[in-house]
Amino acid sequence: MAKVKYRWATLGCGVIGHQLAQAMRRLEGGLYSVANRTQEKAEAFAAQYAIPKVYARMEDVFDDPDVDIIYISTPHNTHINYLLPALSAGKHVLCEKSITLNSDELAQAVACAREHGAVLAEAMTIYHMPVYRRLREIIASGSLGPLRMIQMNFGSYKEYDMKNRFFNRALAGGAMLDIGVYALSFVRWFLSSPPTEVLSQVKYAPTGVDEQASILLKNREEEMAAVTLSLHAKQPKRGTVVFDRGYIEMFEYPRGEKALITWTADGRTEEVAAGSTAEALCYEVLDMEAAAAGTRNDMHLDYTMDVMDLMTKIRRSWGMKYPEEE
Repeated sequence: MAKVKYRWATLGCGVIGHQLAQAMRRLEGGLYSVANRTQEKAEAFAAQYAIPKVYARMEDVFDDPDVDIIYISTPHNTHINYLLPALSAGKHVLCEKSITLNSDELAQAVACAREHGAVLAEAMTIYHMPVYRRLREIIASGSLGPLRMIQMNFGSYKEYDMKNRFFNRALAGGAMLDIGVYALSFVRWFLSSPPTEVLSQVKYAPTGVDEQASILLKNREEEMAAVTLSLHAKQPKRGTVVFDRGYIEMFEYPRGEKALITWTADGRTEEVAAGSTAEALCYEVLDMEAAAAGTRNDMHLDYTMDVMDLMTKIRRSWGMKYPEEE
């Protein structure tokens, strides 16, 4: 696997920050700097991973001329507050999902990135895992025939603590932005075009965020998708993509490394394996560096925009807003 070539800063040092630092080690590199709301945590994080630079203020990372790429992993309702100054400073940005609260914020960030010649991307593992690229090659060969339908489940069982970030409206909690972004990104990867028809139902948590949802989608090719989400009912992370001559099953799909194809005519099965779940963030980092270098563009910002547009429209149809949107 290739080595990192750019100087990366992490904005946030939570679970994803640790995973990023570990990925950098696998790539025989390291983070250049760290910024965090709590200075003490930033210093401890830097010591753990031998990161040479810690900022006194989070905002100082934007003014550092030595930083090439910033990875933002703060709570997603704060992303826009960091995206705009980072992009305005000409930094390339890889941002945790959901990349913003809504499509209006994302449009601002995209315009800012274009104005300042920076690469903007969402850290959506699905778009970078090798197995998905291999599946796309198989689909493009025509052997499976036309796409008919996608069935997608994602359910977690979170303790019913309304102070937890998953249910906290002040932290943009709810199933849609936390796990729905994965499910809809999976759907968008396989659909020929974005959905044009959307139906949905929602069950609210006591805090007013979406605890559970079911979503039906159809695009102009009349490919259809059914998505079920829950933060309080465990479901397998399973996606089924149904074609004319067979279907693909993906388990643990956010960082999937294997898929199973079943051929309709004779029931024959074929396993497709590519990449490694453990290397998920490595693939993201390398694709981001290639995009920054202008040698490849595999960050799929167009898909990110389609998914954010969908999530925003669905939430608006429910009448569900976060404090920042009121």
